[in-house]
Amino acid sequence: MEKKKRETVPKKATQTPVLGRKRDPSLDASILKATIEMLAEEGFDGMTMDKIAIKVGTGKAACYRRWPSKVKLVKDALIWMNRNQLELEKIPDTGSLRNDFLAILKPHSMEEANAKLRVLGGLGTFWLDEEIEKKGITEIFGPWTEMNRTLIQRAMDRGEISKKANVNLVCKVLNSMATYRALIERKPPDKTLFIALIDQVVMPALKNPG
Repeated sequence: MEKKKRETVPKKATQTPVLGRKRDPSLDASILKATIEMLAEEGFDGMTMDKIAIKVGTGKAACYRRWPSKVKLVKDALIWMNRNQLELEKIPDTGSLRNDFLAILKPHSMEEANAKLRVLGGLGTFWLDEEIEKKGITEIFGPWTEMNRTLIQRAMDRGEISKKANVNLVCKVLNSMATYRALIERKPPDKTLFIALIDQVVMPALKNPG
């Protein structure tokens, strides 16, 4: 008997998925940096996504793919600016909470301090956005809260301050003072004032909570 030829079923072609262009982290940083610079130069109301794209040398679409609005871009740029002032991977550990707080303060040139002051002072109608009005300050100063909370919790663990200390309240006080100094008084950071705040308000509150 003649054997039937075995039919060969063609294998289904494997389709290679078409991948989109990978996001370039360096472009993210360039956009955030350009945003901070433009806030210092023109303020929130004067800057546009078009101007940012031109300053970076990219297309406006690249900005909108990352941030759907100018408000969200500015919020992330401010968080980025504050995070860059800190080294969260190198949290100071002097064995004393007071000294840890002081170790956070980096010596900034007057030019850098004034640039940050112009950024914060030029935010204008940014604060009128509903989302920013509700939790903008908390998110923008999040890196500082993260750092302060770590220092305070560590001091609590080693018995330097009371276990009943209101950590959240102290973090809010520190952020509120920094915000008031920049937005209301329109003055650069002052080390003498910060030391007084630590010695006369923060440390007593942490050691002897009511």
